[in-house]
Amino acid sequence: MSNGQISILTYWTIRYFAILCVSLAIIALSAMYWIMDATMNSRLKTAGLLGQEIVDRVVTVDGQISIPADFDKLLNSRFAYFNINKQELSLIITNSQGEVVFSRPELSGREVEGILSDDFTYARDKRFMAITTPIFRRGQLQGQVTLLQSKRSLTYSPNEIILVAVLLLTLILCGWLTLYLLSRKLSDPIRKVAGSAMQIANGQYEVDLNVKTREREIHELVGSFKNMAIRLKQLEDWRELSLAGVTHELKTPITSIKGLLMAVREGVVAKEEAEEFLEIALKETDRLERMVADLLNYNAFSSGSLEVREDRIELENLVSEIVYQWRLGNEHNRMTVNFQGTGEAVTVIGDALRLQQIMVNLLNNALQAAVPGRPLRIDICLKTIRDKSESYISVEVSDNGSGIPREEQPHIFERFYRGERKKRVIRGLGLGLTLSRLLARSQHGELTLGRSCDTGSTFMLKLPWAGATAKERRS
Repeated sequence: MSNGQISILTYWTIRYFAILCVSLAIIALSAMYWIMDATMNSRLKTAGLLGQEIVDRVVTVDGQISIPADFDKLLNSRFAYFNINKQELSLIITNSQGEVVFSRPELSGREVEGILSDDFTYARDKRFMAITTPIFRRGQLQGQVTLLQSKRSLTYSPNEIILVAVLLLTLILCGWLTLYLLSRKLSDPIRKVAGSAMQIANGQYEVDLNVKTREREIHELVGSFKNMAIRLKQLEDWRELSLAGVTHELKTPITSIKGLLMAVREGVVAKEEAEEFLEIALKETDRLERMVADLLNYNAFSSGSLEVREDRIELENLVSEIVYQWRLGNEHNRMTVNFQGTGEAVTVIGDALRLQQIMVNLLNNALQAAVPGRPLRIDICLKTIRDKSESYISVEVSDNGSGIPREEQPHIFERFYRGERKKRVIRGLGLGLTLSRLLARSQHGELTLGRSCDTGSTFMLKLPWAGATAKERRS
């Protein structure tokens, strides 16, 4: 426990226990009230029956009041039969003049007057209740039998109270135990996942999360966490490998440039060779500049500081101009570049500069995929797709190069990823396709690999046309 926080097991069990106790206490009080009321009514009827039997026993055939000789024995048997505590009951028999004929315990007339009202119908003390049964003879009142009981004895039932208490305690314990077990079953996997998360936070990715559960949600949570841990381990390994690769790629041209310049400065090479060395150094500098630019662009985009405009662009003219300029800059390479438009004005919403970056990167990749001895052919085709599900413009860039191995295709858009062939032949950071896809998505488009095999590859750049709704552009 830290910072005032408690475990989920303690949190839920304590609160549920409190709520359960309060709820069952209310139920118990309501039940007790009903039991006490029912008990009082039942015992009042019992007292009435006892009073009537006493009347039958003390009245003679001629209607006179006469106490039998075995009256005490009779009372004891009746008290035991009706489950009446004789210590909490007073029996008073009076005649028509209000004189006490019999009392138990024995009371004088003055004591009776202090206990009962003048007509002997109710008790003067509010804690007691008088149950009276009149004695009639030929319609004339001959006296009455009064049973005086405390209200506590009329309502109090030890057995029933014990039963209610036992039931209440049983419900509380069963409810608390049920929630405790359920909370524990829920909290144990969460606690183990939290412990594994702390382990990962400390840099230990090899977690042993052995949780067996039948609950689908917890099973999915544990499974997702395991997959996340595996993925984090893979990403960490990949990050270390990528960092080493990036460092190597940046260091290689710097080392090359330094060696070339030192050779020229020390006069190791003649004048013609020196000029050649300087030319190579300039090319290495250009390559290093492009790699640094890729890093800066990627970091700018990742931080959200790279501006992307939303202008109306006539896509066919833009792509045609980009292809023309790129072809002029690569005239020395033996290749054929074909561009096929839609034959109609196609307008999209985007940033011309960023679209140029994407297209140039795709064209450069096609050039790098050229196979020695096979004349390179690059086809750029624009297609307009309009149907009920989606509306977009597709720019397809196809080549007849070496293609991308099947096992590498799922990773080509990952940052710093470079295939084995590229590592051996071409220097770079592996950010070209990553940045291109990010730029495409920033313009509500998408960049995907259409196909790739040993006869060539096709990349597809999808862009929403200007007539598409905002919802379609976001999808």
